[in-house]
Amino acid sequence: MKKHIKNMVSNRCINQVAGILVDMGIPFQSIELGEVQFEQQLSMIQELDFQFKLKQVGLDLIGDPKMLLSERIKLVIIQMIHYSDEHIKTNFSVYLSEKTNLNYTYLSNVFRTENNMTIQQFIIIHKIERIKELLLYGELNLSEISYKMHYSSIAHLSNQFKKITGLSPTEYRHLDVIHRIPLEDIGKTGITPLKQHKSA
Repeated sequence: MKKHIKNMVSNRCINQVAGILVDMGIPFQSIELGEVQFEQQLSMIQELDFQFKLKQVGLDLIGDPKMLLSERIKLVIIQMIHYSDEHIKTNFSVYLSEKTNLNYTYLSNVFRTENNMTIQQFIIIHKIERIKELLLYGELNLSEISYKMHYSSIAHLSNQFKKITGLSPTEYRHLDVIHRIPLEDIGKTGITPLKQHKSA
């Protein structure tokens, strides 16, 4: 039996869910981003208890089909931006349609209704967080980061980065205090500009 879980988008979430199930003594076959495969059907009491414990760590079971589709869209985006080195040759709208086998207009409408933001906004804030990570690693120069993150130019990346964070990529690299958003919180509260964190 498979259960889908909202906001389960990082390895930390996977570990939290595994810990909850171990503590509850509920056997499971596998846990992946966004879902758990159980060995057997949960009783109503087990499911309610599981849902209660998930909510305590910011997660939730998904029952509604449109919410499930919204989470699927999020996972495709997160996998692409944070966990894949694949360089897609189409734009994200085509990529999402291919991955879900659904029309992008429908995907866009469902996502906006469920999340109060557009797919494009969700993609941008995740790209910015990934760029922050790559800047801090220091292994790639800005040109390489721009290519990796599917920007048309360094200028495009820099302009978008500054619009969201209030800082240029170079300024961000030299911050005294690093401002990052945990993966599972990106898109929940938006992005706080970083101007107040800028070094003197």
